[in-house]
Amino acid sequence: MADTNGELPANLRYLGNQFQLWRVDAGVRREAAAEAVGYSVETVKSVEYGRRKCPPKMALIGDELFGAKGKLKAGLQYQEPEKYAPQAQDFIPVEQQASWLWTYESTLMPGLLQTERHARSLMEDHCPPFDDETVEQRLTARMDRQKLLSPDAKPLVEYSCVLAEAVLRVPVGGRDTHREQLQHLLKVGGQRNVSVQVLPFECVTEAAMLGPMVIVETREQELYGYMEVHMASSLTSDPRDTNTLMRRYGMIRMQALSVEESARFIERTVAEL
Repeated sequence: MADTNGELPANLRYLGNQFQLWRVDAGVRREAAAEAVGYSVETVKSVEYGRRKCPPKMALIGDELFGAKGKLKAGLQYQEPEKYAPQAQDFIPVEQQASWLWTYESTLMPGLLQTERHARSLMEDHCPPFDDETVEQRLTARMDRQKLLSPDAKPLVEYSCVLAEAVLRVPVGGRDTHREQLQHLLKVGGQRNVSVQVLPFECVTEAAMLGPMVIVETREQELYGYMEVHMASSLTSDPRDTNTLMRRYGMIRMQALSVEESARFIERTVAEL
């Protein structure tokens, strides 16, 4: 098995690789470096291959031992878990510049509408599992993102969301958490800048079966389309792509229940729990 792994966090791999490059350039063997920093050879190897964080002590001593002049110490701050999933890194800055957001979800509650308990349940059930630090980091980031929809935000962001019925039926986190999530959905959907519509099973069209999408119009009137599945994502500003997504979203929205009918549908779903 190779020592490097593309699935390991890029920030850990980068600092580990820098440690290794400085060590090799200084002509210091791994065994000698391990003795100098006070860690085992296996620990040093794990750091160099990005399998574990570089301890501060190792970076500080490495700077002196390899003549890195503080460059390894400077890299320590970048070892914290990423606030967002790797595939969403390009999308989040675009979302933060939104004036309009159009979202269609076929299976998952959109992150902007999730309760903390719902989001935590999803993250704690992630495969492969997240460590506790990553869960807390990403949970905080997701809750912070939701400030975007605040009715007190300036400028006000308008959010239109269509949810396939399946999103309302899967009891993520158990019955109580699910009930709380649907009640929260009703509350947020009542904001003047938010509209929530439900697409019942019997109204699903071909466009709706192609998967989730997000369309963003920024405050500079730039249009972006975003799609995400598993570990892959696509962010585009190509007018041909965004036009196609807008047409599909329009078709899905026409087949969905009205905002008022959707609220009653969600209320009935809550009553059934």
